[in-house]
Amino acid sequence: MTLPASIPVKPLRENLKTRRKELACRYQQDLDAATYLEQHCQLVDTTLIALWNALDLPAELALVAVGGYGRAELYPGSDVDLLILLPADPDGPLTDRLEQLVGLFWDIGLEVGHSVRTIPDCVREAADDITVQTALLENRRLTGSPALHEQFCQAFRSVLNPLNFFKAKRLEQEERYLRHHETPYSLEPNCKESPGGQRDLQNILWIARACNYGASWQDLKQRNFITRAELIQLQRCERYLQHLRIQLHLLTGRREDRLLFDHQKALADAMGVQASATKRASEQLMQAYYKNAKRVTQLNTILLQNIAADLMPAASTAPCRLNERFQVMGDFLDVVHEQVFEETPSALLESFWLLQQHPDLRGMTARTLRALWCGRDLITPAFRRDPENRRLFLSLFQSDQGVVHEFRRMNQYGILGRYLPAFGKIVGQMQHDLFHVYTVDQHILMVMRNLRRLALEEFAHEYPYCSRLHNAFARPWVLYIAALFHDIAKGRGGEHSELGMVDAREFCDSHGVDADDTELIVWLVGHHLMMSQVAQKEDLSDPEVIAAFAAKMKDQRHLTALYLLTVADIRGTSPKVWNNWKAKLLEDLYRLSLRYLETGDTPAPQGVIQERQAEALRLLRYFALSDTVHERLWKQLDTVYFLRHTAEEIAWHTRALHYRTQIEKPVVKARLNPGGGLQIMVYTEDQPDLFLRLVSFFAKAGYSIADAKIHTTRHGYALDSFILLDVGNNASDRDMIAVIEAELGRHLESGLPAEEPATGRLSRQVRHFPITPEIHIRPDEREDQHVLALVAADRPGLLFHIAQVLARHGIALKAARIATLGERVEDTFLIAGPGLDKSATRLKLEGDLLELLQI
Repeated sequence: MTLPASIPVKPLRENLKTRRKELACRYQQDLDAATYLEQHCQLVDTTLIALWNALDLPAELALVAVGGYGRAELYPGSDVDLLILLPADPDGPLTDRLEQLVGLFWDIGLEVGHSVRTIPDCVREAADDITVQTALLENRRLTGSPALHEQFCQAFRSVLNPLNFFKAKRLEQEERYLRHHETPYSLEPNCKESPGGQRDLQNILWIARACNYGASWQDLKQRNFITRAELIQLQRCERYLQHLRIQLHLLTGRREDRLLFDHQKALADAMGVQASATKRASEQLMQAYYKNAKRVTQLNTILLQNIAADLMPAASTAPCRLNERFQVMGDFLDVVHEQVFEETPSALLESFWLLQQHPDLRGMTARTLRALWCGRDLITPAFRRDPENRRLFLSLFQSDQGVVHEFRRMNQYGILGRYLPAFGKIVGQMQHDLFHVYTVDQHILMVMRNLRRLALEEFAHEYPYCSRLHNAFARPWVLYIAALFHDIAKGRGGEHSELGMVDAREFCDSHGVDADDTELIVWLVGHHLMMSQVAQKEDLSDPEVIAAFAAKMKDQRHLTALYLLTVADIRGTSPKVWNNWKAKLLEDLYRLSLRYLETGDTPAPQGVIQERQAEALRLLRYFALSDTVHERLWKQLDTVYFLRHTAEEIAWHTRALHYRTQIEKPVVKARLNPGGGLQIMVYTEDQPDLFLRLVSFFAKAGYSIADAKIHTTRHGYALDSFILLDVGNNASDRDMIAVIEAELGRHLESGLPAEEPATGRLSRQVRHFPITPEIHIRPDEREDQHVLALVAADRPGLLFHIAQVLARHGIALKAARIATLGERVEDTFLIAGPGLDKSATRLKLEGDLLELLQI
């Protein structure tokens, strides 16, 4: 459609672009967030009105700003939300003109979210959708018919139910919290949507508007929903988040509300945050953000409670007295007067203990929360030395219910960090190890939460074996103390496990924990990484590995405690780090070590082999195979094969190969792996670069190798086994079995050289927090092969390139254990090759690998 010549598209676009730059420059000079948001809004107002007038639209229509734009708060990258309000459904010509108008919005450089509705349309859609209702709640007429806009406001208000709106927004907030794992302390939070973000403040003001309480914090103060001190804190928190979002949008040049690693350093510079001797500027920025987020969630809780009490007043029943300090008001714990904590400081801890003892209570009243926040300074060295306070604090671990809830609440209100100064130092502390996604304090609380879930019947289906062990474990509260201290010394410099042992022992001694439990807690803190390292890096089919690990466990209680803590710890790092394969490795290590502790000796290798062979033969009988079915294959297999494979794997290989030990075509078999993913068996004549070709195929198929057992038979055939995990969003593992068997067989038969897999981009975490690669090559215990251990940042195609280097050096791979921890890999290979006993050969190999691993 041809535009009328009178429409000044180019001048409006240029003016908008120029004025936006001027506003941004002025903001960077005076750092007045409120003025920037208001003037940016006014700039867009005048631009839209000019377009509306240029098109000479009918006078009975109205252009209405809604959503964030409706409340006259427009961020640099935010959408401009508009409602084009009509008195009736449009005819054809009007529809054309409205489409032209919307096109012009975009032509001049505005990102517009628009709707075209009549008043009945608005009322109908708002009734069915809380999002629409919220957007329409904040509206401003920009131009057009005042009468139509007034009719809209009256019609919208007539169907707006304040109580239903409140309930819907509270539920919406709970669901939003769940999407963000109920914590503001992820390392890359969304400063708008995460708990403690701007949405928490907006939610309160939306509810206030819907309930006719006002549209500002000052209005809520006048209605006594908040105190003057809280009013100042709310304004301060809001101003901080406004600055953060404005700077983030200006920095990225778009709407971006996530505090990604990519932006944290530049954002810290823009916010004027300076590095200290011990912390980067980005770390200081994030700690300031977390502090602000904590206060926002506190104030949000207080306001929601006060508004709920006004909207839904409880029946006028007298408070139920619990003791001389506390009472129950409705479903909440309440102090009998505001000076309770000043008069009896131990009541600070008692309040959390009472919530544990009364699980029917939904929390604390607003005045209790206020008094608690103000009373946190009462926790002094003398307070910590008080025997009653120590007894109360220890009892919080020992409760049958509410352990995690109350420790989280104590952290939220600053009590936990005051009582344990070592914990206070790691509140909001970031971790740059490429696999933790929470701050140190939140990771610790997540580990406690994972342990507690093992004790609860409703979560027993998640990890039944761990739940059974936990429920049989005497005094499980010692595990929660170990969890609290296992990472408490992070960031101090030095080995955090050793420093944490000192803190844990001091705590146990001062709080009267008996000697046996103290020893276990301190031991767990010092050794909390050991089980994951053995399970993921060493060969669990080797009896000597099991014997060496089990010997460090002392007894079954130590082994079980370490197993449960390790599962909870890995699960508490990141959803990406934990998988069924790791769960299976840990369970296998636990069961094998438990058996060793019960029998008290290490079976000789020959005894292990005989036992596995007997079990494999027993399994083969289920398939109606003869008692001699194994002979042809087994005579080609040596001792190492039987030591490295389980009886079940031996039986599987035997079933597949017993009648074709000498073959013309490669044999490939695939099946579901009990620990998740796929198990692949490859049998073919040995050939150069076979491992390289296999790695290439698996990478191109979208699978990562979690485990590899490489074996060469006496008559020169490769019998290799792999555990594969899907990283390419393939079809279900079951559906991929036939595909891999057919395609890999054809690939090996073709004899084509290995193809380099596609190289994707490095992850953001790796780019911003690179780690120094490490390479270690040492003889194995038998000294006929070598163990190659490497640590590096993960990247696409990494294993293929490692295999290339090994092939170039003529290295034969005997086994591989691939451990990926988020964006960090810790891989272990058993290798053999010419000259590895010479230091010069090993140094050359190390140098080539280090060159490869450098980013």
